[in-house]
Amino acid sequence: MKSLFTSIMKKFEGYAIGIMMKYLKDPEIISFAGGLPSSDVFPVDLIQKAAEKSLKENSDHVLQYSPIPGEKELMQAIIEYLKTDNIKIEHENIIITTSGQHGIDLIGRLFLEPQDTIAIDLPTFGGALAAFEMEDAQYIAMEIEEDGSDIKGMEAGIENLINQGKMPKFIYVVPDFQNPSGITMSLEKRHALLTLSEKYSIPLVEDSPYRELRYRGKHLPSIYSLDRNRGNVIGLYTFSKILCPGIRVGFNIGPPEVIEKFVFIKGANILNTPKLNQDICTAFLREYDLDAHFKKAITYYTEKLNFFLEAMEKNFPSDMGVNWTKPEGGLFLWVKVPEEINTLELFYTAIEEKVAFVPGHVFYPEGYRKYNTMRINFSFPTMEEIVEGVKRLSSVVKRYKAKKKSKGNSIKAQEES
Repeated sequence: MKSLFTSIMKKFEGYAIGIMMKYLKDPEIISFAGGLPSSDVFPVDLIQKAAEKSLKENSDHVLQYSPIPGEKELMQAIIEYLKTDNIKIEHENIIITTSGQHGIDLIGRLFLEPQDTIAIDLPTFGGALAAFEMEDAQYIAMEIEEDGSDIKGMEAGIENLINQGKMPKFIYVVPDFQNPSGITMSLEKRHALLTLSEKYSIPLVEDSPYRELRYRGKHLPSIYSLDRNRGNVIGLYTFSKILCPGIRVGFNIGPPEVIEKFVFIKGANILNTPKLNQDICTAFLREYDLDAHFKKAITYYTEKLNFFLEAMEKNFPSDMGVNWTKPEGGLFLWVKVPEEINTLELFYTAIEEKVAFVPGHVFYPEGYRKYNTMRINFSFPTMEEIVEGVKRLSSVVKRYKAKKKSKGNSIKAQEES
């Protein structure tokens, strides 16, 4: 039957992180791998009450199919919620999605034909790469800088593509606490990227799953809110990180003609988002003390992040040549190790030592991959797991380096003899 697969699916190998999760079934493994929020900040009481209320008051409707674009009550709640971020939209500018990943999938399905080009940062979200690879995408890809996208490099790449008679279909970025790097795009670069997209009439896709999770530094405006023309930016949002991932609800915002096509695509692939889940999200936005919830989450994650950074400082002295980002928010650290360390090889060694991370190459498209980086999640493990897990990770890196050095010395001795 494999011979009947499409040419794209024959070479498609799936979401690399999802594939790696199979190695984490061992309960003794301390995992820094998944992009998991902590269940300690889930508003379980609210979710239970909202579910009970929905089932009681809407029993004839709640377990039926839901409107394809989404429930109007949730849309209106989101419209009000976004006003606090200086984003003003109407119902025609929004579609409810079944998770942030679904929102990304809609982007790929709408804009990409085989071999179309996207402008991205390096590294970038692996789930987005997986979705775009399903459409056989090509890339203009520039290394992300300390303050966000390499705007000059991206423009040079666009000009080069134009000289070939082509044009990128869109620019994809995660401006706030980027997954995987944790880097936040500066205000200056947000304006510059918007100007770049307008100059070349290229849609700008702004993915914002972690926006509310800022632990230090100044809150920056979204690129969508800076787009006064309201015609060039598409915003992707999810409740996974601010409420809980199991709810599988998100939303996309953008121009009406884009949202209309998203609705058509959604109707053809998943049809609708469960009403019960939407009702819970509506209650979260309308009835819950959001400020108190975000304050609790931010306090909790700030403590986790600081504790993790202290553990890294303690276990990775400067002479090891290991460096990591110190994010202002989000859920991740981005770790760079010496060039001679292959973190894919290191991953399998680490699994044997009962600690896990995500090798950095999965955040790079084929042809751009680097093998001396890793993504670390600090939000999910307990404090005790952080202490022991970072210790194990340091030990694995030290032994890998020693093994490489020993092997190198052995080869050198053989050559000299």
